[in-house]
Amino acid sequence: MLTLLSMFYYICLRRRSRSGTRGEALSSRRAVESGQRATLPISVEVEQYAKEVLDFSSHYGSENSMSYTMWNLAGMPNVYPSSGDFTQTAVFRAYGTWWEQCASAPLPFRRTPKAFHSQDYIELAFEEPVYPTAVEVLETYHPGAIVQIMACSLNPFSQNPPTDIRWEVLWAEEPTKVLTPQARQFSPSIKQLSFPTNLIRVEVNSSLLKYYTELDAVVLRGQKDRPILSLYKMPRIDICDLSDSDEDLSDPGASFRQAGDGKHINLGNGYFDKLPYELIQLIVSHLTLPDLCRLTQTCKLLHQHCCDPLQYIQLSLQPYWARLSDTSLGHLQGRCTLLQRLNLSWTGNRGALTLTGFSSFMNACGGSLVCLELSCCHFLSEPCLEVISQTCPGLQELNLSSCDRLHPQAFTHISKLTQLRRLVLYRTKIEQTAMLSILTFCIELRHLNLGSCVMIEDYDVVASMLAVRCRSLRSLDLWRCRNLTERGLAELAAGCRLLEELDLGWCSTLQSSSGCFQHLARNLPCLRKLFLTANRTVCDSDIEELAANCPALQHLDILGTRMVSSSSLRKLLQACPKLLLLDVSFCSQVDARIVQELCGLFPNVAIKKSFTQ
Repeated sequence: MLTLLSMFYYICLRRRSRSGTRGEALSSRRAVESGQRATLPISVEVEQYAKEVLDFSSHYGSENSMSYTMWNLAGMPNVYPSSGDFTQTAVFRAYGTWWEQCASAPLPFRRTPKAFHSQDYIELAFEEPVYPTAVEVLETYHPGAIVQIMACSLNPFSQNPPTDIRWEVLWAEEPTKVLTPQARQFSPSIKQLSFPTNLIRVEVNSSLLKYYTELDAVVLRGQKDRPILSLYKMPRIDICDLSDSDEDLSDPGASFRQAGDGKHINLGNGYFDKLPYELIQLIVSHLTLPDLCRLTQTCKLLHQHCCDPLQYIQLSLQPYWARLSDTSLGHLQGRCTLLQRLNLSWTGNRGALTLTGFSSFMNACGGSLVCLELSCCHFLSEPCLEVISQTCPGLQELNLSSCDRLHPQAFTHISKLTQLRRLVLYRTKIEQTAMLSILTFCIELRHLNLGSCVMIEDYDVVASMLAVRCRSLRSLDLWRCRNLTERGLAELAAGCRLLEELDLGWCSTLQSSSGCFQHLARNLPCLRKLFLTANRTVCDSDIEELAANCPALQHLDILGTRMVSSSSLRKLLQACPKLLLLDVSFCSQVDARIVQELCGLFPNVAIKKSFTQ
């Protein structure tokens, strides 16, 4: 009955908004009959490309060049309408599900909303704030990764930023699998905003893609003045607003302010009084965080269940990054006394979280933490890391990926976390002294990511220290470290013989002629993932050594080598029955015909061969 009344109310409002008042209708009719035309102000539509890249979560390229970096999204297109693999485009670090299958991948968090699909993002600033009428993304290779486009009320070029910063979703959808890798102009239908914007955020999910997606440019179209029709538009009620959508959460802890005393009165709760406490807890555990907050407000019994600290052993606030603040953390603080896994990735930027709010929460809830995800948290400072080192003595996993604004001195505090097993420092400014200090004290490390850490001067010294102090290491990411030599690699292979994953992509100082890759294969029999991306010197002898010594190999990337033939690849495919991914893009001796033949012989292996049109 309530649903029917709601729909009736919705229809009446829509009819009213369309028809206007009786006087307006009569005036309009007289105007038409008399042949008069109403003169409306014309607002010119502005078309502009991104002026500046403000922030992003990852990119394939180097911090010291423009190839495959997010900075290529600033300005006019470089490639479109051409299709293919071009260095002048923006490319994210990962694609597909390969990274999720690795031992180094973190466990997923419970209670992540089904509507949250984003894995990476980029924020772009445009010259002039406009009321958006369209956002166009020029995708030049393997399109389909974009899952959400957002707009911000903040003008990034303004000298007086507002105290209240709003993010609105212009468009959102589930990940899609586009059948063709060809270029396209992606321009979804966007919703109308009540404020002008020149800050656009594009979020992507590449899990369904067969290869890296490449973006060339982003176009923002809009009007400088608010569209005239929207000024007279009556407020409408959308049927979607009548449901308990998980996007209603403007403040994840708002309901706590209306909470009662939390005492369980076993009276007047119907059949709930007959259910065991544990069973209600199990039912409640399936709710998302916003639904949990809503349920808190229904009655004292359910308030007690929803506030039970056992419901907050794991807490992922990443899906709510746009609305999380010090106030939100303060309201959640009382519930999280048993918190073990916390995900604050993407949160707190532009002043939403402060040192005071973060410190208060960590002091109250950090004692039992074993996992802390802080990817792209630009509110972090040296005092924040000091607080983490003091309040989280049992921390085993720490992710600081793309926290590129942290001062190098801040990383020295990590060495106090002696129980660390997984440490992600991708795209940070950690220096060699701090890294060596961490390796001296954190000898339990199993997984270490130093990808694109350009401030480390001598990776040979780091590799030697790893070989001595971290013999239980399982995965090591040295993506784009340019000063690792065969000496450091040999010591690493001799000391860390349990390594299962090793990323040496774009490590140009390693030369196959030194025998370093063959020595690597002979010393690491447990190897499951090996990336030798863009090392031009990899040859048949290296591939054959992998085939002879690494039967568990699952992922191999040898993109760009000129010295590997189809015969050695065939030996590898025959000797490694667990192989799932083989990237031979831009391997000059392996053409499309050979790839097609190998795909037919080994259908369970995804053999990648990129192209440029």
